[in-house]
Amino acid sequence: MSYPEPRYLGEKGEINAVFRAADTPPDIVAPNGTTTHYLASHTSTGGEFGLYKVDMGPKAPGARTHFHRSISESFYVLSGEVELYNGERWVTGRQGDFLYVPVGGLHAFKNDSDDPVSMLMLFSPGAPREEYFERVAEFAQRGGEELREFQVRHDSFFV
Repeated sequence: MSYPEPRYLGEKGEINAVFRAADTPPDIVAPNGTTTHYLASHTSTGGEFGLYKVDMGPKAPGARTHFHRSISESFYVLSGEVELYNGERWVTGRQGDFLYVPVGGLHAFKNDSDDPVSMLMLFSPGAPREEYFERVAEFAQRGGEELREFQVRHDSFFV
């Protein structure tokens, strides 16, 4: 195995790190109380990856079974219990548990418990998921063809 081809060709390095304090308010607060923090967005990583912290309230519905054609998705449970569908069956994810879903892999998630859950979601490469998170509720209310077009534009194919 070898490393990827170099993308930085300078000799001295650069000052270009990005810090996000733990007390930064969430980027999205959904009507059901779910919050999403953009830890590393498509824009901030130049499309390398997207990392999001999602805090779901009790009984939050999450996302039903779907797959992506161009991105993988990973889940890391920080606290609570979240139901994760691995394409074959539902498994209960607890603190420290991790689920990797390769491109094309069926998956879903939801919080069936009476307690909140917090998890990290990693997308690779870093697709522009922010618009999806910000507008999915709006398009879900519209339904029909508008919703389907929005989902396809954001590489989300529901089954």
